Amino acid sequence: MGVVIRRAGESDRADVVRLLDEAFRDDPVSSWVLPGEEYRRRTHGALMAAFLDLALSQGYVDITEDGSAVALWWSVPAGEDVGEDASGDEGGDEDGEEGPAQLRAAVDPGNERIEVIGRLTGDAHPADRPHQYLHMIGVSPERQGEGLGSALIGAVLERCDKEGLHAYLEASSSRSRALYTRLGFRFTGNAIDLPDGPHLWPMWREPQPFGTDGGDTRRFA
Repeated sequence: MGVVIRRAGESDRADVVRLLDEAFRDDPVSSWVLPGEEYRRRTHGALMAAFLDLALSQGYVDITEDGSAVALWWSVPAGEDVGEDASGDEGGDEDGEEGPAQLRAAVDPGNERIEVIGRLTGDAHPADRPHQYLHMIGVSPERQGEGLGSALIGAVLERCDKEGLHAYLEASSSRSRALYTRLGFRFTGNAIDLPDGPHLWPMWREPQPFGTDGGDTRRFA
C-alpha cells in the first residue's frame, strides 16, 4: 500500500513543529546554528516554528497521513530572491537582505548564525529559472529508513516532470546527498561552507521526461 500524502494546514502546526524539532535537533546544521545542547533544546522548536509559519503562509507543506513525515516547499518564480521568502522578508529591500535579519530577530536576536546561514543559502540559490524549492523534509526518528521521505519528494517531482518544472534543495549530509542523487538531483558544484561548521551541497534537478508511450520511465525509490 502506498504512502498517503495530504496538504498540511494551520491545524497541524503543533504536531509538525514537534516533528521537525525531533527530526532536526541533532542535525549537524542545527547544531551549528544553535550551538550547545541546552540552548538548542530551548530554542530549536522556535526556529522550526518560524520556518513552518513561513511555509504555511508563502509556500506549501506536505505531510503523510499518519503525521510521521513532512516536507516544506516553495514555488519560486524566475528572478526572485529566495532569501526574501524562505527567511521571512515579505517587503524589505530589493535584494531580500532583510529576511535573514528578521528571522534572527524573531528566533534569537543574539544569535548571528541564524542570519549568516540565511544569507549564505540565499546567495547560493539559483534565481534564473522557476522551480520548486525543498526547504526542509523531516521524518520521525523511529520511522526513518522506511521510504517516507522519498515518497514525499517523489509526489512533487512527479508534478515537476509533468509540468516541466525544475527543483532545488540543499543537502546537509552525504547520506541525504546520495538519496537526492538517486531522485535525479545533481550537485551544482559549489558547496556552502558554514564558518567553522559543516557543508551544505546545493542540488538542482532538471525535469525528467515520461516515456513516449505515456508511461513513466522514472524511479523514485
